[in-house]
Formats: sequence, structure tokens, C-alpha cells
Amino acid sequence: MPARPRQLSRHDWPLLAPLLLLLPLLIPTCTSSPKPASNAAELARRGDEIVVAGRFFHTGAPVVLWLDPGGYDAYRTDKRFARPGEAAWSPDSGPQTPNRYGAREMEGDPNNLADLRRHIDQLVIHYDAAGSSRQCFKVLHDLRGLSVHFMLDTDGTIYQTLDLKEKAWHATIANDRSIGIEIANIGAYEVGDGSAGVSAAQVEGSPLAGWYEQDGPGYFLTLPGWLGDGGSRTPGFLGSRPRPARPLPVTGVVQGQTLTQFDLTDAQYDSLTRLTATLCGVFPEIRCDYPRDAGGLLIDRALAPDEFARYRGILGHYHIQANKIDPGPAFDWDRLIWGVRAVRR
Repeated sequence: MPARPRQLSRHDWPLLAPLLLLLPLLIPTCTSSPKPASNAAELARRGDEIVVAGRFFHTGAPVVLWLDPGGYDAYRTDKRFARPGEAAWSPDSGPQTPNRYGAREMEGDPNNLADLRRHIDQLVIHYDAAGSSRQCFKVLHDLRGLSVHFMLDTDGTIYQTLDLKEKAWHATIANDRSIGIEIANIGAYEVGDGSAGVSAAQVEGSPLAGWYEQDGPGYFLTLPGWLGDGGSRTPGFLGSRPRPARPLPVTGVVQGQTLTQFDLTDAQYDSLTRLTATLCGVFPEIRCDYPRDAGGLLIDRALAPDEFARYRGILGHYHIQANKIDPGPAFDWDRLIWGVRAVRR
């Protein structure tokens, strides 16, 4: 009969304690914590990121960066759409320079996000008068030697051409403290006799012809034949007859002129709202509102120097320069502002 095992006494514990401490290291466990990702692991992008001082921020809208295939790179020093043998610079582009942007003149370091947040306090809205982001980049970068941070195409695609730490050349005295967005829209014009209603015949005889056509439900966006599909990233976008957010042309007053313009597409408003909400979140000095008069109504003229100096928020190109009329009378400021506030709740 085998001997009965001896029970452990309190005198045995000092001898066993070291072995007990080693036991977890000697016996493999079935439930272990997952290993942390390697520092070299590439994290997938979602396709909605903008870049601020080298850092990514999600917008919830489709974004193509200058780094991406099909992007528009304002850092490049040559023409994007140069024909074979064409000169790298155009005589009407002003002083020849390899760059179409500059460094922000600010206290602190523009590469430091905290410093940049204190400095940027305006968001400038333009229409491009080119009708598509591809054509906009060609005109701005290749022909005029200018730049803008973002372009917003008719299908709602946002193109970022520069890191926001850079000073884009888009709005003269506002460049250093602002971010610029060029929205694809052929623009506003004097149409007919300046009355509130504009007839189809008047539209047909105006610069808007070739960009919009009419069917039963109203007007839809098209492009002149020479522009093709405008470079839209959404297959068949123009074939789907995209419509302005308001089906009829809008007439209003800007800088004392009575102008007519077609509204943006719903896709553009959706992306612009999300982008603006992100920018107002990243840059708290950009107040989520537009320039208002004493009665709370939209100011439809250039701001006086003292008004401009103290203004912080979202504004149009025409609020900065008296010779500009963009983003035009059809731009729905309230839709943008209320949309941004709803997204940021």
C-alpha cells in the first residue's frame, strides 16, 4: 500500500514561495491579451480625412488629398495640364515663381497645431466660375499662379490641395488668416432686366446657357461639350441629371448688382456642411456664422476695413473684395450655418 502523501505545514511555505511566483511564467495560458499593433503597421484611411499641420481629421464627406491618385497637388511647381512642349509658366501669371502658395505670417510655428488654431479665424467661400474642380485647378494653378486649400466638385467630392498650415493665395488680405474653399459653380450674372423672375429664354441667352438645361421637373446641371464630364469622380453623375438645390435660377443683390445664379447641388451642400463643421471644430476661432448687419441679416457687400479686421467666422469672397461677387446670390447661407450647427451638436 503506497504511503499517504504528507500534508504541507506552515514550515514548508518559505521553501515553496519562489516556485509559486514562477508558476504563471512556466504554464501557458489560454486567455491572453491581444498584442498591441506594431508601430510600423499602416492604418487604413476612410477617405474622408483632411490634413491640418500633418495630422488627419475625419469629415464624414468624400475627400481626395493632393497625395492621392487623381488628387490636385498645389505643391507641384510644374503645370498639371501642360500640353507637350508647353512652357512651364504663362506670361499672364504675374512674376514667375515655382510656388503658388506661401508661409503664414504668425506668432508661433504653423507646424504646431495649437499655434495654428490660435491664428486661423476665417473661412472664405468662393465659387470657381469654372464649373468643375478639374477646370478650377487648371485655371488657378496652371494659368493664374494661384491656389486654394479646398475645391468642392459638383458631385460633392472635396479636393484638398495643400496642408492648412500653408497660406493659399485666394483672397488677398484674408489669405494669411483664412482657409479657402472654391465651389464648382459657373457663377452669377446680370440676366434679363433684373426682375425677380427670369425666363427660360433669358437663361438661354445668358452665360448660364450650356451649363444648365430644362426638362419637366425643372433645370438640371450639364456641362459644355468641350468640358466633357468635368472630371467627376462619380461615374455617370452628369448622366443622372443632377439638379440645383433650388430648381429655378435665383436672383438677388450682391455689391449693389442684381445678379442671377443657379444654386449648388444637394451633394455640394452636404459635403460643404460636413467640411465646415470639421473646420469650425478644429479651429475654434472660426465662428459658425456669416457677416450680419444690425438687424441680423446677411451683409451683401464688402466689409469696411474695421469690420473685416475684427470679423471672425465664415464669409464670402465678396465680403473681402468689393470687385468680387462670389459665392453669389444663390448661395444658401442659412442652410450651411444651420446644417453645421446640427452636425456639431
